Amino acid sequence: MELTHRILARNLREHSKLVQEDVEQIAKLSYVVRQYEPNGDLIRQGDRPNAAALVLSGMVGRYHLRGSGRRQYLSFHIIGDMPDAQGLFIDQMDHTVCAMGSAVVAFIPHGDMVKAFKARPQLSFAVWRETLIDAAIFREAITNNSSRPVQMRMAHLFCELFYRARASGAAEQNRLNLPLNLIQLGETLGMAIATVNRTLQQLRTTGSVDFRDGVLTIKNWDELVKIGTFDPRYLHLKKVSPL
Repeated sequence: MELTHRILARNLREHSKLVQEDVEQIAKLSYVVRQYEPNGDLIRQGDRPNAAALVLSGMVGRYHLRGSGRRQYLSFHIIGDMPDAQGLFIDQMDHTVCAMGSAVVAFIPHGDMVKAFKARPQLSFAVWRETLIDAAIFREAITNNSSRPVQMRMAHLFCELFYRARASGAAEQNRLNLPLNLIQLGETLGMAIATVNRTLQQLRTTGSVDFRDGVLTIKNWDELVKIGTFDPRYLHLKKVSPL
């Protein structure tokens, strides 16, 4: 079984039950692999995709482009994620997905996936569940950005990204490569750059977390969870012990 197939199977198994026949069907999927430089768009708003993206390495971000030219990042996706799985079910994309740092992405033809769904319906349920978890992340982001104080907002985002990375194997011990600059962090959390800097400094003084030069370091997970009021149940993943 090739690496791409293993990554997809592992990701789907984080939230769905797959039997051996499902895994064997995944191994039959064809794909092409593409590499992207930072900020390279792999899917653009208005596209009518004919293949589903699977992140093999790095991180990609989903965003809307605002009238001012700035971006509103909606979610981030790491190894194993399928950031445009909904393209299987809708005709036209209403957002753009770009590489945050260097990223490698596999594209699996929709036709192959539909054949796999017909052969193994459980696979279609698993991919559908992937889109439902995306929707849950969107709902949490709306709550995060609209009703939480800035320190809680940033702590919650750091908790989510680290928790998901631990589940996928993308984090090392208490560190996660997080290829975001401060402007992008502000565009994610709805903060001005001055607020981002001030909030980061406040979080550092709690001894819970640090974020410098694209590396997120968890120093006290329980304290960060408390600050961010983070409850991972909305991610619908198997139980993860972050630290």
